[in-house]
Amino acid sequence: MDKTDRQALTIDVDAAQQVSALLLKPNDATICFVFAHGAGAGMAHGFMESFAQGLAQRGIANLRYQFGYMERGSKRPDPPAVAQQTVRAAVAEAARQCPTCRLIAGGKSFGGRMTSQAQAASPLDGVVGLAFVGFPLHPAGKPGTERADHLRRIDLPMLFLQGTRDELATLELLQPVVDGLAPQATLATFDDADHSFHVRARSGRNDAQVMESMLDAFARWAEGIANRTTA
Repeated sequence: MDKTDRQALTIDVDAAQQVSALLLKPNDATICFVFAHGAGAGMAHGFMESFAQGLAQRGIANLRYQFGYMERGSKRPDPPAVAQQTVRAAVAEAARQCPTCRLIAGGKSFGGRMTSQAQAASPLDGVVGLAFVGFPLHPAGKPGTERADHLRRIDLPMLFLQGTRDELATLELLQPVVDGLAPQATLATFDDADHSFHVRARSGRNDAQVMESMLDAFARWAEGIANRTTA
């Protein structure tokens, strides 16, 4: 792998708020993933770090960033409008840092949903696709599909990376949602993985193997999107 630069950044969300970010940028990168964290853990969580490093090993740049509440040490997520403003600021920063890259935006769970809501409200500048690492279709134990209603307003390719044991997105509900978004949506499932992409020993695989499979699926999809938009 060619050299990868790692850089700590500060993103201005508005005149009153700044958030931290981490950029991993292989020197030959043509794609950058703007990668938001989940509701309960920030950008430095082990899962986020492993995913970011794995993308960099595959030549994909990535910009991780904090939501404001996580920056302040609060456990209560920002209101959607505030979170979506942070998403837009992060996308703009990624464009500045990686001006020759195609941008894909998304994130883990809550971060992915806030990104999709931002895109549905008003297209994110320069973004050519959205990727969801465990899309939270519904709260645990409360199945429903209302959280996916806004996805119909998105006119971009979308990738859903989902575990078959995800308690926040039962496949019986998610599969019809993805089918209804065709041909824009792609669903990649990972047997026995839960919402954290943890698998049980009896599955015959470990979490690291699942992570590698997810990263390979992401890279194939992202490269296809980037090639399509440059054709």
